[in-house]
Amino acid sequence: MSSSSDGSVRAIYYALGANFGIAVSKFIAAFWTGSGSMLAEAIHSTADCANQVLLLLGLKQARRPASADFPLGHHRVTYFWSMIVALLLFFMGGAFSVYEGIERLLHPHPLENGLIAMAVLGGAVVLEAFSLWGALIEIRKVAGAQSFLVWFRETRQSELMVVAGEDIAALLGLALAFIAVAATVVTGNPLWDALGTLAIGIVLMVIAVAIMIEVKGLIVGESAAPRLRAEIESFVAAQPEVEEVLNVITLAWGEKVVIAVKARMHGMQGGTGRQMVEAINAVEARMQEKFPSAQWVFFEPDVR
Repeated sequence: MSSSSDGSVRAIYYALGANFGIAVSKFIAAFWTGSGSMLAEAIHSTADCANQVLLLLGLKQARRPASADFPLGHHRVTYFWSMIVALLLFFMGGAFSVYEGIERLLHPHPLENGLIAMAVLGGAVVLEAFSLWGALIEIRKVAGAQSFLVWFRETRQSELMVVAGEDIAALLGLALAFIAVAATVVTGNPLWDALGTLAIGIVLMVIAVAIMIEVKGLIVGESAAPRLRAEIESFVAAQPEVEEVLNVITLAWGEKVVIAVKARMHGMQGGTGRQMVEAINAVEARMQEKFPSAQWVFFEPDVR
């Protein structure tokens, strides 16, 4: 397994461990207090646990070897499972919370033992912050000096993007739930709890849509990240065998990259076919040494 996959797996396990403990404590608190915000958060954490299991499944399937039916391997299967996770976050987490919030607006339910709910939410914030911290450590290893938002838009590691998005959604949801429960305890008005439940659902749905938009691009066929794409083009142009780069196409393929190059080579007019093949092979070998993720390189000499 590559180092990028190792980082994604670590981030997923951080999130899975934290969310399992959070889900159990939230369900207990929800049934004890009757809080809609707490129940929405419990459902959200349960959905997150299922999501992380699906992401691990996707990473496992991505390691299956290539075959005649799948000549480039199964690396892109992680995009499929990331989209499934985003859909679950939208419907199982967000839509359910919105439904629960509307139901409690129409039929208010008194909140009991609000201080216990606040204590559970406080503990959940600590665990969720630990999960996000683990994800951010792995993100920083690959993002370098990029800001989080730039990395989120440009990353091709869909599973790490999903984990980070879930953790951010969870922290925002916990903050909203804490405010809603605290306002209900202070005022005695269950309207605040219902509004908190509704707000949590909206936040989850917005973040789920943002994840789906990014993953959709990967499923359709997005290029390698802009920084990597520029490095590849510059590297090819600098090779002594290459006179001019005519076109470079890259395609994100899970943790791997497919590269197709069209270039005018030195000595194309007077060289033999064997010399041309040897020159191309030399350039391809250097490319794969420089860019380990470039598992497939297709090189076409041309004069146009």
